[in-house]
Amino acid sequence: MPPLSNLRPAIKAASRGRLPGRNTHTSVLPRLRVPMSAYVVDCGVYVDGERLPGRWSHDAAIDEVRERGEGFVWIGLHEPTDDQIEGIAQTFGLHELAVEDAVHAHNRPKLERYDDSLFMVLKTVCYVGHAEPTSANEIVETGEVQAFVGRDFVVTVRHGRHSGLQEVRRRLEDDPEQLALGPAAVLHAIADHVVDTYLDVVESIEDDIDDMEAEVFAPRSTMDPEQIYVMKREILELRRAVMPLLKPLHKITEGYSSLIPHEVRSYFRDVEDHLSGVAERVVGFNELLTTLVDAVLAKTSMRQNQDMRKITAYAALITVPTMVAGIYGMNFDYMPELHWEFGYPMVILIIVGACGLLYRNFRKNGWL
Repeated sequence: MPPLSNLRPAIKAASRGRLPGRNTHTSVLPRLRVPMSAYVVDCGVYVDGERLPGRWSHDAAIDEVRERGEGFVWIGLHEPTDDQIEGIAQTFGLHELAVEDAVHAHNRPKLERYDDSLFMVLKTVCYVGHAEPTSANEIVETGEVQAFVGRDFVVTVRHGRHSGLQEVRRRLEDDPEQLALGPAAVLHAIADHVVDTYLDVVESIEDDIDDMEAEVFAPRSTMDPEQIYVMKREILELRRAVMPLLKPLHKITEGYSSLIPHEVRSYFRDVEDHLSGVAERVVGFNELLTTLVDAVLAKTSMRQNQDMRKITAYAALITVPTMVAGIYGMNFDYMPELHWEFGYPMVILIIVGACGLLYRNFRKNGWL
């Protein structure tokens, strides 16, 4: 029979509704109406930068951390409903206004302080691949990541297909020294990941804009300004994600909350610098696209002027034989050269000569 000391962890886990290697979510949380696996992506307990083994419900996880007096819980949710997040909000003491924002999404990037917790909203973006930028209807797809940060917990809520944080969690778990800094380190890793995706999207969009610019200024190009307006719309979508995030990051670096320790704030300064660079490039994209629109409209106007000159030149050429034919089409009995043997050849020669002279002058002036 094993010693009692070896059985204590199992007894302790069972008393909280958790057995190692087994999912007891539904039994531990009878007030939830659906299984936690339907919306909980992951729930981990971290102590000294290391993840404790086993599968945890949020109740058991926070009890473990608070009984130990150290560590924190990181629980990740994906598009939960009001009923699904209710139990978690009660357990972690999340403010009802922040919970409402987290469930319904469609928020601007922001940072808010509620009692002893922070609530941060970040917009995620994803570049939508396409064959040609001149024929794409959607270039940027957006989502959201909301993070509740307390002294011993982080609750992340994701909206959108591309807003996954599995890679962020994996990188942090591979870096125990960073993870040991607590929930603030998780918030930094999420912000850093989101801003890095901004950089990737900006670089892809820059390539598209370069292609558009080459197409606009190519000889005999027929670039449709509507496609540039589509790109401007997508840039505006990206700008709505990037620009409002500058203020929350600056507030963190200025010591907005004691939940972000000084050693983590220096990391946020690096994220803020990267975001500032992205913001400058986005503003530059918008100005460049405005210039391209003006260039396309100018080329269109110039092409229309050229077409009008050609039409005018050909109309002038047609006017000469029309005028002569109109004169000799009058039915008067006494008109010069009507009965002259060389009258018809002479008229034809005059018409051809006059048209040739006009054509030469139009070609010389660039009208034809």
